[in-house]
Amino acid sequence: MNTLPVVQSLLETDLYKFTMWQALLHSHPGIEAEYAFVCRNTPAFPLAELKKEVETELDRLCSLSFLPEELDYLRGLRFIKSDFVDFLSVFRFQRRFVTVATAGETLKITAKGPIVHVMGFEIFLLYIINELYYRRLGDVEATLAEARRRLTAKIALIAESGDLHGPAPLSGFVFSDFGVRRRYSGQWHEEMLTTLIEKLPDNFSGTSDVYLARKLGVTPIGTMAHEYLQAYQAVGVRLRDFQKAALEGWVQEYRGDLGIALTDTVGMDAFLRDFDLYFAKLFDGLRHDSGDPLEWGEKAIAHYRKLRIAPRTKQLIFSDGLDIPKAIALYRHFKGRIRTAYGIGTNLTNDTPKKALNIVMKLTACNGQPVAKLSDSPGKTLCDDETFLGYLRQVFQHPAIK
Repeated sequence: MNTLPVVQSLLETDLYKFTMWQALLHSHPGIEAEYAFVCRNTPAFPLAELKKEVETELDRLCSLSFLPEELDYLRGLRFIKSDFVDFLSVFRFQRRFVTVATAGETLKITAKGPIVHVMGFEIFLLYIINELYYRRLGDVEATLAEARRRLTAKIALIAESGDLHGPAPLSGFVFSDFGVRRRYSGQWHEEMLTTLIEKLPDNFSGTSDVYLARKLGVTPIGTMAHEYLQAYQAVGVRLRDFQKAALEGWVQEYRGDLGIALTDTVGMDAFLRDFDLYFAKLFDGLRHDSGDPLEWGEKAIAHYRKLRIAPRTKQLIFSDGLDIPKAIALYRHFKGRIRTAYGIGTNLTNDTPKKALNIVMKLTACNGQPVAKLSDSPGKTLCDDETFLGYLRQVFQHPAIK
């Protein structure tokens, strides 16, 4: 069995962890946060069996620090500020802030402490659990052989698909890798990216994995996740105004960089009520992560038109459970009306004969009070406080989708 450490570097996380980390360090460094791990589907064996191995990997994670060349790389990204890199130069994860336990066959993991010290655990824990799980399942060579076959078929589909107005390849179709958290293994992730870079240079735009982006010389991609907006539910602004406060905080931090806003923390309709002409002009576009993507895209276009903004000047990023055929279908639907791009996760990094785990580690509380995402898709809402969920739905006129 593979006994190599799972985590190779503190850079090996999603770019949006760094961008949200910087924004919150500058605006609300004192937030106390709590994150909880959840597996949404049934694994092949109880994840509780991984407890000891997860703790060993966590101990090692907490011994790592950023290397000088890694800090130099971050400093070279124009939206990363010098004082944040200075903070990272002395940063280490603190083991006391994360607890690993079991409840029967269930693996229970909680990260609790200052948000600038615990928010980073999420991605590392998810791919640690994923890789340990698939190591235990075995059949590595056969699994990778099938993963390569499936990747080859995806590449062929893109290369052979005609554009809307002729037989040429999908020259305007651009996608990136968002799959570090649920990957089959680090080895496969790097091989998959290397193949895409070689075979689809005009279609593949980069990866959210900062470590592999640096190693392979591609663009690191990402802006914000739900936790950034959720944190503003507990920082003293009126709950009704938390989205506007979060968006304003982002604008002030990045001054035009990283201009893609996430829309579904309390649903697309509630988001658009807050996304007025001011924000619509300041942000370059929107990211979809729940609900029907066609309906969402049409609402976005209609909203821009209502504000007298030409939709073709904006961009929609689709990132909810995509595969290549779904992404191509969306590209064809919206082509010529608005610019689009696609973030594909599990279907790139973990499309194998082994069923993928549906695991998440979400922000559940800030400053001692619950926070929540009200998804536009069933099963994505994560909050144990029904009273707060009911209040949030009432404030934002959101339907009760579990």
